[in-house]
Amino acid sequence: MTYQEIGTLLSELSVIDYLVICTNLLLIVFAHPILKRFSSSSLSQKVFDLRYNLLRAINVIILIAYGYQVIYAPVDEQGILVKTISILAIVYVSYICNYFLQYIINKHYGKTRQIGDNVIYVQTYKSRLLSIIAAVLLIVIAIISCVRILEFDSLLEAGGVLGVFGVLLALTQSSWAPDIISGLIILNSDMFEEGDIVEFEKVIGRVHRTKLFHTEIINLRNNHRIMLRNANMRDHIIHNLSKFASGMGLRECLSFNIGYDTESSAVKEMLCEAFNDAVEAGVEVESNPEPQVKLLKTGDHALEWGLLFHVKKVEQLIPTRRELREHILAQSIKHNIQLATPITQVVTYQKNDLAPDQAP
Repeated sequence: MTYQEIGTLLSELSVIDYLVICTNLLLIVFAHPILKRFSSSSLSQKVFDLRYNLLRAINVIILIAYGYQVIYAPVDEQGILVKTISILAIVYVSYICNYFLQYIINKHYGKTRQIGDNVIYVQTYKSRLLSIIAAVLLIVIAIISCVRILEFDSLLEAGGVLGVFGVLLALTQSSWAPDIISGLIILNSDMFEEGDIVEFEKVIGRVHRTKLFHTEIINLRNNHRIMLRNANMRDHIIHNLSKFASGMGLRECLSFNIGYDTESSAVKEMLCEAFNDAVEAGVEVESNPEPQVKLLKTGDHALEWGLLFHVKKVEQLIPTRRELREHILAQSIKHNIQLATPITQVVTYQKNDLAPDQAP
């Protein structure tokens, strides 16, 4: 091929042709540093070399097929080569996109670990789940694109294999789609994470794991494992006890019904002494700030008093409440204050009624 023919050929190339050729050449040259930058430090050298050679081989194949299609193939015979190049390009781009997505997800949702002078990202359940979903979406897009290029549109129709599968998914989407979407929303919104203590519908539990379709919670009262659909989980009002509104910790309140005949000063003294006894006994409560005793409600038979205090170890919240109630019971006996709700009875007599001592 003469210089004149080469010049004519280069002048006939479009911007897209130059873009494809330059991109593949750059990827061949910089494949090693690119892979090194986005690969985990724990990746073995054997796997790294396999990926490195695979990427370079795909780039070379695309260049050879593209060059043959542009230079030698007649116009009426370019259909198969164009389809082959397009399919290779789709597979290659899907692989690259998946590779970068795995890196971004692992970096954003994985846990960091210091090994020597290097900081590596360790996969968590959240990062693995998002990686699987991202890979599945890329595979679906790649398959549909390849089917379109090969002109096998009948596979995508309702009577085709992919069409039947799509119809089944569409008919059952009300059963699985809300849970998957809700699970992704929970994972990405940081409403709660694995290990957080949450409270909903009088249940206090630790979030064990958020899976694709449901969330597992360990009930702290009886150590039972609770399974809730992700869609139902988002419908509840969830109190995340692990994320404090202030640095003082989680504010708690224990309430007691005490009769009107007991003076308020005696109630406050009894509850404060019980709290101090609990602190000395090692109950997981915060002594700073000091607890507060407030009148919560004036009921028909008794006054409802509340002991307000702060805790930081929320995983010990239930035993903390139990132990604090024991100290309050002991102090109530010492101060002769009844914690049982009294019942008030009012008896009225008419003017013509006889007094009880005048009854025959």
